[in-house]
Amino acid sequence: MTVIRLDDFLKEALKDPEFKIGYDAEVAKQSIAVAVMQARERAGMTKKALAFKAGLPQSTVARTERGSNTSIDTLSNA
Repeated sequence: MTVIRLDDFLKEALKDPEFKIGYDAEVAKQSIAVAVMQARERAGMTKKALAFKAGLPQSTVARTERGSNTSIDTLSNA
């Protein structure tokens, strides 16, 4: 059985422009998710408190922190 290191696989896969666009988008979403969570925690806020202050449902904050609902519209309206 041939073993391929993840780094090697990713290096090769990123040569495909379509894959790179999707990969970069996912990296950006995850970076935003971490930044939102860290900022909220530094402010000593719960997800519920941040949601109230931003005028968003708590579920939106939770999804944003998971990286599954991060959009410029959502963040800029908050």
